[in-house]
Amino acid sequence: MDALVIVDVQNDFCPGGALPVPEGDRVVPVINAIQPRFPLVVATQDWHPPGHVSFAATHGRKPGEVVEFGGLQQVLWPVHCVQGTPGADFRQDLDRSRWARVFQKGIDPHIDSYSGFFDNGRRRSTGLEDFLREKGVSRVFVCGLATDYCVRWTALDARALGFETLVVEDACRGVELQPGDVARALGEMAAAGARIIRSDSPEIPG
Repeated sequence: MDALVIVDVQNDFCPGGALPVPEGDRVVPVINAIQPRFPLVVATQDWHPPGHVSFAATHGRKPGEVVEFGGLQQVLWPVHCVQGTPGADFRQDLDRSRWARVFQKGIDPHIDSYSGFFDNGRRRSTGLEDFLREKGVSRVFVCGLATDYCVRWTALDARALGFETLVVEDACRGVELQPGDVARALGEMAAAGARIIRSDSPEIPG
């Protein structure tokens, strides 16, 4: 079975949010258009407690700096997607009527979680893998925000777990913290065996 995995299309990652991805809102109509073609749709949600390790303010540092914490490299970001705040909510114009489940990530204050499957140290699972396997999913289509971070890590983990993985490129947008980050992320996903497609591809089911 096929599943559409919608990654972190939340207010804080869209224009006007705390950590806006350029043109992040442009993914919404594309994702809404393809959702009805999938038998299973799930979403991930960044859901940080206050004082999260990924926040520059937690360390008294500036966004964009990199620190080491718990043996992992951590990019520092503005405070974003704090549990229960409007910024952590999904975009109001994103169709949620077909979603089977939402998987929250980044809930541990001491470790970040870009992937929809695991935290960045692969120490804790979100439950997404087990859910997909219970539903008999063998092929996942990944879309959302951001191409060079959470989409990338979700797609790479999907491949590592043995799922056939397709990334819907025009249903994603990237942060591009460094020039070329999006292109490098797409190349890395393709090198891992993910297929990069567009929303008008014949590989989209239905």
